[in-house]
Amino acid sequence: MITVQELLFNRGLDKNAKIKLVRHKDQRQDLYNLYRTEYDEFLKYQNSQSKDVFRNVDYIVSFIGEDGNRSRFIGVFKITDRKTINENHFEYQMVRENGFEDLTERVIIVWKTAISWHQWIKNQMEVIEIQAGLHYRQFTDYSDFILDFHELKEIVKNQYSDWKKMLSITKGIYLISDTNSGKLYVGSAYGEEGIWGRWCKYISTNGHGNNKMLKEQIDFDKDYAKHFQFSILMLLPRTVTSDQAIKKERLFKNKLGTNSFGLNSN
Repeated sequence: MITVQELLFNRGLDKNAKIKLVRHKDQRQDLYNLYRTEYDEFLKYQNSQSKDVFRNVDYIVSFIGEDGNRSRFIGVFKITDRKTINENHFEYQMVRENGFEDLTERVIIVWKTAISWHQWIKNQMEVIEIQAGLHYRQFTDYSDFILDFHELKEIVKNQYSDWKKMLSITKGIYLISDTNSGKLYVGSAYGEEGIWGRWCKYISTNGHGNNKMLKEQIDFDKDYAKHFQFSILMLLPRTVTSDQAIKKERLFKNKLGTNSFGLNSN
């Protein structure tokens, strides 16, 4: 028998910390769908409690309840702050811990005593299934990937450490391809957080990144970003200035004709 404790402690979870296992299940809504499609709303659900259940807790290991006692692992969260709103409302600030990305959404356990939705980690929970990694793809090289919008959203939402690290340390010229129309958009990332910071903006704006022509598409169809694919055309040095980056961006716009026939408006 493999326990979830073995998996987590082997990945670096602090055995000496105060840790609770938490199983979310709500007959009023589909929490897994909320987690997958509206992550910020899910965090609000998790972080707001009517009882002070996470008082003096360092980490929670979070699961979403499925049929019977099946429970799907969705992450380890460090509690960074706690506020008492009133006697029936407690708010917690939490940060997702890195290092468990390849287990997220794949590990299924049997939850002991389903009525106890939060339990100390000392209560051993058996792993009954580790599903194939359908959602998580590991970063390998800057030139060998094309991410669709759903994949990029998955990476940003889960703060996958390998992607975040590699995309944060470099600046560059990137391409967005609209697979529905065949049109292209060329952009540049030259801020402090590099390509990672720029691409995060596309996720937080539902795909348009505040670009005029992309925004028009999203305003017309809020789900249109499902047609977008992201890739890198050229890496730029960390010391590149904004003027230098924009000059390279303009070069690729001219090469690919994205002002005349694509999605660039300037």
